[in-house]
Amino acid sequence: MTMEAVQKYLAPTRLEQALAALGLPGGATVLAGGTDLMPQTHAGRIRPAATLLNIRRVEGLDTVEVDGDHLVLGTLVSIERLRFDPVVARHAPLLADAAEHFASEQIRNAGTLGGNLCNASPAGDTLTPLLALDAEVELAALSDAGTVQRRRMPIGAFFTGPGRTARNADELLVGVRVPVAAGDAVWRYAKAGTRPALDISTIAVALAARRAGDARLTGVRLALGAVGPTPLRATGAEALLEGQVLDAARARAAAEAAAADARPIDDVRASGWYRRELVRNLTQRMLDDVARN
Repeated sequence: MTMEAVQKYLAPTRLEQALAALGLPGGATVLAGGTDLMPQTHAGRIRPAATLLNIRRVEGLDTVEVDGDHLVLGTLVSIERLRFDPVVARHAPLLADAAEHFASEQIRNAGTLGGNLCNASPAGDTLTPLLALDAEVELAALSDAGTVQRRRMPIGAFFTGPGRTARNADELLVGVRVPVAAGDAVWRYAKAGTRPALDISTIAVALAARRAGDARLTGVRLALGAVGPTPLRATGAEALLEGQVLDAARARAAAEAAAADARPIDDVRASGWYRRELVRNLTQRMLDDVARN
């Protein structure tokens, strides 16, 4: 299947125009960077709608700004910008670190944050850190009166299955809101793959927490990627870490709990057993590093 099914191509400059296009007969396929859409279309995994909607020129969707205690990222922000933008590095260093491990420079320059999220692969490289950061997504649609209506939801609720999200057909993902990192923030990111920077993740692990003056961890979030139908929180491991001073024994116990929280499958990249072992080993290595530093 290729793009022959497309009957109309639109490249609006205003959000209202883009949202109106989503309601055209036959629906619309949204194009941003195309790094997921094009190969999946050529492979026959996606059947394009009658309208191809290129949103790259829509004003206001590529911003990086701070709104109170949240970092607000537009859906068109490129992965390469996440990697180097000083505002992202200051307020969401975990996300900046994950972008460092994202594919190649060419794909980072073309690929967008919103595209990575809407592709909804359990192995998506931005999904796991954003889940650990308690991020929210913002969706927009046109009301019957033609005005833009917005709604927000926790990013964990946005993913409903492999390749599936809670976005309605008339909605566009317009941005992501991330709580700004506190001064006592602790964060780590690890990814495993045949070629970790270029391959789809075999697994990914992201940790976000705060460490008080007495060294106790609070607000612990440990997120796992590519070990379930959606990115998931290792809640058993989080419970063992919350309010505790991290030492080698607790790191080992939490790593075991994270492996138990995982729900991996066998596929062409790895067996479920191997993924669970990776979760255990990477989590323990990550937590040992936090304990030492």
